[in-house]
Order: sequence, then C-alpha cells, then structure tokens
Amino acid sequence: MTGFKLVLLSAVAGCCLMATAPKATAQLAVEIGAAPDCPYGYYDAAPYNCAPYGYYGPEWFSGGIFVGSGPWFHGDNNFRGHVNNRFHPDHGYRGATPQRGERAAAGNRLDKVSHFKGNEVRDGRGHTGNKR
Repeated sequence: MTGFKLVLLSAVAGCCLMATAPKATAQLAVEIGAAPDCPYGYYDAAPYNCAPYGYYGPEWFSGGIFVGSGPWFHGDNNFRGHVNNRFHPDHGYRGATPQRGERAAAGNRLDKVSHFKGNEVRDGRGHTGNKR
C-alpha cells in the first residue's frame, strides 16, 4: 500500500507543479529589411535578384520608381501588371542583369519600356493570372 501512496503523492505533486508553471507564448517576427536597390525592379521570389530592363511593363513604375514585388509590394490591392517572364532565370534566361545599386541606363525610360511584350500578368505578390 505504501508503494501506491507514493505513486499517488508523486502524481498529485506533478499536477500541482504543472498547474503553476507559466505558459510559454510564441511570437514570430520576420524582419525583411529594405527592398533591393535595382534600377528596373527585382524578381518577386527570393533571393530577389535584380531583374533586367524589359522584365516589368511600364505599369510597375510610378514616377520612375518601381512599385515593388514580393514582401515589398506597395501597389493597390487589385493591381495587375504585365511581365515578360522570358527574362526570368526559372524560364531559362541567362543574360545580363544589373547589380544592386546600379543606376538605370540613360536611354531606358521606365515609364515607356520600348517595345514591351508582356506574356504574363502578376499582382505583385507572386500570383499570376491571365494575360489581359
């Protein structure tokens, strides 16, 4: 009987200790930092490398400034913009891309991308839609 009392007493003591233990609360904070400094915008997926001239259509720029994509997107909720995804590395593009901090070439006007031929519509948050 003393063995049973010892087990019972241990169980009661364990329950008391668990009841008085503070509850742990988890908080998740993600610090994404500043958007990449790219002259013609940046790809909307990590590692957010700079995209070449002609990847984004003119609607992605406001006053010559890129509206962003991925976690830094700051356009309207119903925004849809054209991209030419043939300039994306996932689609086989291996050409030149600007480095972070480079300035746009003088002849490349961002509000009027010459002969832009978008083949995909995106919302700035990584979702694709039908070409309009």
